[in-house]
Amino acid sequence: MLSEQLVDLSRLQFAVTAMYHFLFVPLTIGMTWILVIMESVYVMTGKTIYKDMTRFWGKLFGINFALGVTTGITMEFQFGTNWAYYSHYVGDIFGAPLAIEGLMAFFLESTFIGLFFFGWDRLSRRQHLLVTILMAVGTNLSALWILIANGWMQNPVGAEFSYVTMRMEMVDFWAVLFNPDAQAKFVHTVSAGYVTGAMFVLSISAFYLLRGRDVEFAKKSFRIAAAFGFASICSVIVLGDESGYTVGEAQQTKLAAMEAMWETEPAPAGFNLIAIPNEKEMKNDFAIEIPWVMGIIGTRSLDKQIPGIKEIREKNRERILSGMEAVVALEALRKNPADAAMKAEFEEHKADLGFGLLLKKYLVDVRQVTPEILEKAVADTIPRVTPLFWSFRLMVAFGFLMLGLFGAALVYSLKGNFADKPWLLRSALWMLPVPWLSCELGWFVAEYGRQPWTIYGVLPTHMSVSTLSVNSLYGSLAGFIGFYTLLLIVEMYLMVKFAKQGPGSLGTGRYDNELAHA
Repeated sequence: MLSEQLVDLSRLQFAVTAMYHFLFVPLTIGMTWILVIMESVYVMTGKTIYKDMTRFWGKLFGINFALGVTTGITMEFQFGTNWAYYSHYVGDIFGAPLAIEGLMAFFLESTFIGLFFFGWDRLSRRQHLLVTILMAVGTNLSALWILIANGWMQNPVGAEFSYVTMRMEMVDFWAVLFNPDAQAKFVHTVSAGYVTGAMFVLSISAFYLLRGRDVEFAKKSFRIAAAFGFASICSVIVLGDESGYTVGEAQQTKLAAMEAMWETEPAPAGFNLIAIPNEKEMKNDFAIEIPWVMGIIGTRSLDKQIPGIKEIREKNRERILSGMEAVVALEALRKNPADAAMKAEFEEHKADLGFGLLLKKYLVDVRQVTPEILEKAVADTIPRVTPLFWSFRLMVAFGFLMLGLFGAALVYSLKGNFADKPWLLRSALWMLPVPWLSCELGWFVAEYGRQPWTIYGVLPTHMSVSTLSVNSLYGSLAGFIGFYTLLLIVEMYLMVKFAKQGPGSLGTGRYDNELAHA
């Protein structure tokens, strides 16, 4: 058994590196298609201003991409350094989409990013536009394969545990590829990236308009960002509903914790708009409920129940007891793989093996379980409710706030008088960090809500970590925080520097009137 401190530090280190990395990812995903739109208009109209828009916003995209790659590489190495048993246990399945991402999507993306920056004078308009489109496709393919890997962690389909190899083995690649959880996560995540890219362009364009500089450049950029951002935030909200449904299908524990749903309600269940969860007594001290909403989101029906936390705990207690039998049979099979009786016993309880492994946090021999330890293991199956409940609601609130902003920006863009609305421009400027906050909250809900599992229902987190010293983890954690903070400072410095310079940094002059660079 590994110390709880070692597990917590390993989790903290991965959380820090992942959340730092995801400060760069959404902007990379979102900016690619905005660049495609801008360059497409340039190819169709021949107006130089759209070429300069593509080059200027592309420069900011390039800075962000370079730092995103740097943070992403170190994060992936942690699977081997900090999560060695996890890599051994599920590497055959989890490693496949990551390998495909590296060999296909990342190389495609990186190659065409190079051509995007250095091909302006070597390629025709249409050839360069094709490069930009393929760059966007590569970026989104990269996100797809990574999210297929993460989706499998949330809903481990297409794989079975083998008592011969003592590992999970893939039995259906197509089930992994078309995992409903992975597909819903992909479209929801990339849409959030599109919103981030749109907000980035909208906010900086608003800054130029408030300063009265590069007005025509900013107006055209603002219009594109407003339209693209409105479509994207609508997609995020609609696809968020789909994600809620897939969570209800595959991870009922997470859904119940997100909603602070302690009791199983008659269908359709209500949605707690606001609540004060009391985790000790397993109830809400205060709640404002909207009838029916959660039942419709979580089940797509009016007659299907969503189990509450108390019911889930009782089911999990039974699964832990069944899983204990699977662990005992498995340990016997390791000593004598030819034992037919133990093989039959293991096959009968194999589906609950992961739940039996929860007892390994407290015992070497699970047969020595006591009622007190059993209750601790049952309690471990439910993540902390309060942080999940409020993180989810804050993310949703930010989403609707951005819907209002992009909606107003689009309406006034169509009217043509958005530049005369200082309140709108200031709102766009101050809303710049909101998509990043929403993305980080979304990942917190997804990953923290999966606890106590690294692979949901299959491999507990406490069994997944490497055997490291606590001091080495403190050292590496401090190093990562220092290095990543330095990278973030570099990113902010370069972004602010070139954003303040504006399109004039391209050497093409300023865009302060309608005819400039037409």
